[in-house]
Amino acid sequence: MQSYICRMSSISIKYAEPSDAELIADISRQTFYDTFAAVNTKEDMEKFMNEQFSRESLIKEVGAPGNLFLLAYDGNEPLGYVRIREGEKRSEFNNFSSIEIARIYAIQQSIGKGVGKALMEECLRIATEMNRDIIWLGVWEKNFRAIEFYRKWGFEKFAEHDFILGNDVQTDWLMSRKVENS
Repeated sequence: MQSYICRMSSISIKYAEPSDAELIADISRQTFYDTFAAVNTKEDMEKFMNEQFSRESLIKEVGAPGNLFLLAYDGNEPLGYVRIREGEKRSEFNNFSSIEIARIYAIQQSIGKGVGKALMEECLRIATEMNRDIIWLGVWEKNFRAIEFYRKWGFEKFAEHDFILGNDVQTDWLMSRKVENS
């Protein structure tokens, strides 16, 4: 039995359970590949997918302490997910409490259909419920579509860090926003 926490139009959001781990791993790998394979070398993608983003390591994340996963569905059809985690303490936030959106992924066919909006609304609701001051995330500096999506939600760049994809050192923007009602 699925316990839904949100229903928007035809999109439903539910808390993931350990039994969803394989589905989340498969969505992660397919979505990452679909999004980034065309703009990275085959060698770097293979190394990343096999060493840093393996199905086994992704499965282990579900249910691990400090992680919360939400799945988006249209009926019984999975559309994407979000991983929220107790992130590292960032000096930029001083003593303000924070939570990180570690991943927000929508399958290719569902992009532009409200999946990201539904997942983001739930992230903000949860951050408020957890009494966090700041919600933040990392995004590749060349992922312009994602950056624009985050900006529409009020996220602003506050720092950068290196992200290694295979052998390629790339730059991720770190973006944050205040959580309302905190």
